[in-house]
Amino acid sequence: MKILHTSDWHVGRTIRGRSRSDEHRAVLAEIAGLAASHEVDLVVVAGDLFDLASPSAESERIVYRALLDLAAVAPVVMVAGNHDHPRRLQAVAPLLDLGRVTVGATLERPDQGGVVTVSTASGETARVVLLPFIGQRAIIGADQLMALDPDEHGGRYAGRLQSVIARLTEESTPDQVNLVVAHLMVHGGVLGGGERSAHTIFDYSVPAQAFPGHLSYVALGHLHRQQRIPAAPPVWYCGSPLQLDFGETQDDKAVLVVEVQPGLPAEVTPVDLHAGRRLRKLSGTLEEVAALAGTTGAAFLRVELQEAARIGLAEQVRELFPEAVDVVLVGPRRDQGPEPPPIRLGRPPRELFAEYLRHRQVEDERLIELFDELLAEAHEA
Repeated sequence: MKILHTSDWHVGRTIRGRSRSDEHRAVLAEIAGLAASHEVDLVVVAGDLFDLASPSAESERIVYRALLDLAAVAPVVMVAGNHDHPRRLQAVAPLLDLGRVTVGATLERPDQGGVVTVSTASGETARVVLLPFIGQRAIIGADQLMALDPDEHGGRYAGRLQSVIARLTEESTPDQVNLVVAHLMVHGGVLGGGERSAHTIFDYSVPAQAFPGHLSYVALGHLHRQQRIPAAPPVWYCGSPLQLDFGETQDDKAVLVVEVQPGLPAEVTPVDLHAGRRLRKLSGTLEEVAALAGTTGAAFLRVELQEAARIGLAEQVRELFPEAVDVVLVGPRRDQGPEPPPIRLGRPPRELFAEYLRHRQVEDERLIELFDELLAEAHEA
């Protein structure tokens, strides 16, 4: 059986207010094309299809169109991530089921939807455990939060999730294809930069030993960097299909094509994705950065300038680089020790403002002139 593993689409994500909907349409169409060209038998989507729990209508169109395009190639099994709203997914689950998309929106018992058997067009079957995201609040109640020491919370969370995994996988046998599709944090996972830290605290994760060795493959979502987790069975994060944050500028994006057969470990092949725009950082003085104008293509840019603050500096950068979404000043470090607290009582506002600018290493007389004008207007009012 050949499987395509994808996750963490985060449809609806913007970058500093700029829409990435066209990129998402393109990369999800690319994934559907790869599913067809590789003739996969099953597609698994390991959570975080949306970026917001209340997605826009456009985001829903993009996600549901992509799921149906994938289902036109092979059956699709998906679970909810921490960015997805379980009840919203439950509402559309009957419709998606008609289109060969199985939705694991909430944690269920094995005989009530927590484990599904998927049959392929060639007659092969796979036993698939569905493990959507389970937040620490679902495991650690308010009374326990108050009663336990902080370092005990993570152990309680990991222990409960290990029990859940054991219950869902207890009837798996080596003579069949056994898959787990989960959205969670596993010990040893490396953050890529785009994950929201509130849900990726290492204390609230599970050990890789929670997955029994007879599993054919464990398809994970939650971390945006593609990686294999050392474990008895093959345990992989496929990563996000787009660079979503400037912490991911060094990450190459891909899907995983996985070949499995009963009783043998899976063979995993990353297949690169090319449809999304890259994110890139530039740093240096304005002169050094300006020398790179025209060389950055369509990449979104974060420009870190080693310059003193002054009026119009960001505008100068954006004239050189229209795709700059972040312009950050990284001024030279001051080697001297801390300054004594200034004496402010009785000093004129203009003098205090000029001192503030010097302290912030801002050298622009126009700011002081503008301050004088605003102060005069305030007095006249």
